[in-house]
Amino acid sequence: MSSQKERDSLVYVGTNVGGDAQESTIFLYRLSAATGALTRVSAQRGGPNPTYLAMPASRRFLYAVNETQTFQGAASGGVSAFAVDPRTGDLKLLNQQPSTGASPCYISLDRAGKAAMVANYMGGNVALLPVAADGKLAPPSATNQHQGTGPHKNQNGPHAHCLLPDPANKYAFAVDLGTDKVYGYQLAAGQGQLKAMAEPAFVTKPGAGPRHLTFHPNGRVAYLINELNSTVTALAYDAAAGRFKELQTVSALPTGFEGANSCADIHVSPDGLFLYASNRGHNSIAVYAIDTSNGTLAPLQHMSTQGNTPRNFALTPSGKLLLVANQNSNNVVVFRVDQQTGLLTAAQQTTEVPSPMFLQVVDDFTK
Repeated sequence: MSSQKERDSLVYVGTNVGGDAQESTIFLYRLSAATGALTRVSAQRGGPNPTYLAMPASRRFLYAVNETQTFQGAASGGVSAFAVDPRTGDLKLLNQQPSTGASPCYISLDRAGKAAMVANYMGGNVALLPVAADGKLAPPSATNQHQGTGPHKNQNGPHAHCLLPDPANKYAFAVDLGTDKVYGYQLAAGQGQLKAMAEPAFVTKPGAGPRHLTFHPNGRVAYLINELNSTVTALAYDAAAGRFKELQTVSALPTGFEGANSCADIHVSPDGLFLYASNRGHNSIAVYAIDTSNGTLAPLQHMSTQGNTPRNFALTPSGKLLLVANQNSNNVVVFRVDQQTGLLTAAQQTTEVPSPMFLQVVDDFTK
């Protein structure tokens, strides 16, 4: 059970809204640890479709992908850098760069905060952008184009959906929904390098459509959510070689469900005891217990997200609250987490937000 004290959080909500440069597209809320209530603090101009966000540990900056198919006249999306006001949490645009591929849908930072890494869904490629000391983004210094297809109708070409560093900041991994592969890269963020490895780090079952990857706090296990066949795969991680081996694959859906579904997001609780995954269609969060001796999963619960199409969700730093962004019902819903059992209960707190896509949750640094 976590020993962290209850503390209010700030929540930046990235959305699938925008086009007008003057339009508010990133929304800032304060989350009450006591009640689970979200109170809007401000609305920010984040550019068009800031669907995925990333913030370094310093909390001085915020980065967003602008999920568009054209940027500055080229077939690319954009990446925006913002300075964060430490008193208010408000954002000030620092600069923008192209993502070098259409429809960027994921951004992460290396562990030292020296580079931003972007997955371009429609472009089927990934890019690394160096981050300067003042938070500004340099143009992409490394890109890599994925190749291939899969048997599902949504796999007519490569669709990079995730790019993140490993716990040691030695490797980066790109999850590609279109090719059923997790690609490995040697990461040298300080030198702006992202060097592709000769073989994929992992290959899923044909048609699985892997989407997002997350590491267990112990660094020895990772979990992969597969969008197209609605499964979760537990992986043993070889940190020396930068490769994964399947431990187990389980359904993300309850027994007997036969409707249309696609999985989206996946997170491990801060204490490493539980895993959570989102279902779009069944509109639920699947909850699993993690066997800490071997990393395998046991299903515990499916909790309704009280909305449609849960794209992204996030746990608070203490792990005591879980927030869900329901994209197509335009709401963010808060749940309480029983840290002894992992089970979710509704906090009876729902907030209307236009087309919410991503939740960046951090301790409230403005207090």
